[in-house]
Amino acid sequence: MRRALIPATLAPIGRDGATSGSIVNLAGRIMGTTWSVRFVSPTGSGVGELRGHIQIELARLVAQLSHWEPDSALCRFNRVPPGTRQVLPDDLFAVLLQACDVAACSDGAFDPTLGPLVDLWGFGPPGAVADPPVPEAVAAARERVGWTRLALDRESRSAHQPGGLQLDLSAIAKGYAVDRISDLLAARGITNHLVEIGGELRGRGVKPDRTPWWVALEALPGAGGSLDEIVVALHELSAATSGDYRRVLDAGGRRYGHSLDPRTGYPIDNGLIQVTVLHPSCMLADAAATALMALGPEPALEAATRHGLATRLVVTEGSGVSEQFSPAARRMLS
Repeated sequence: MRRALIPATLAPIGRDGATSGSIVNLAGRIMGTTWSVRFVSPTGSGVGELRGHIQIELARLVAQLSHWEPDSALCRFNRVPPGTRQVLPDDLFAVLLQACDVAACSDGAFDPTLGPLVDLWGFGPPGAVADPPVPEAVAAARERVGWTRLALDRESRSAHQPGGLQLDLSAIAKGYAVDRISDLLAARGITNHLVEIGGELRGRGVKPDRTPWWVALEALPGAGGSLDEIVVALHELSAATSGDYRRVLDAGGRRYGHSLDPRTGYPIDNGLIQVTVLHPSCMLADAAATALMALGPEPALEAATRHGLATRLVVTEGSGVSEQFSPAARRMLS
């Protein structure tokens, strides 16, 4: 069965003929994943130039936000001497501000300084590990994690490096990049488009037939037909999904997912296996989906309800799975 999520309030879609033209597709690779852009072009001209602008913008974001590129602004901050206050480039500071807001709202279930734990469990740049870390190692890594220690200063646009803090923005950077590419397109008059980076999406405007950008939410591997297919009309809306199945550590007959709980230092094992958040900002949707994963089913649903987030949760139920929708998402269901 297929069900649809449709925004309760649709933005104006413009005068007749405003979307005349054809859909152009562009794609590439960035941040260790893929990107794609679909947009309505009246003439189809200038596609090569637009591709160049997109690639330049993505490369600029990688140079600030990547924890895989040793020369990025993020990695340089990770290496500055203890006690240093570092002025950050605009995009890195903007992402950290949002990351710390989500951390505060989730009581630390989201943390942009999770890098030491990510590396310890074999999901970071140092590479995979053969066995899960011992408790003493987890405890030691947790001592180096703590978003409040960044002490962000809005006036100077700086962050404090007390020593040992290791930024990892993988749970928010793709969403931010989606927003930036969407804004880049809009600034060039391309107001009808769909942007995707690593599965995170944002749609603006409509297609030439004046229908929204319909996308299917990420399917849960192994769920078979136990869950309905959900499609969403991404009209001035973003969708971001977090799950504990994308990367795993297999050791000792157990599977450890890459989604870590900053509050414990261990992979999430709370019965919540997939979260999708819909929001105008892809950056916020990306971070919120990760935070809700760590909270667990009931706290996640309560938090989504409290903050008015349109959210779909997939939880374990006996030997199967079931889904739950926040009130904001239920109002969109049809």
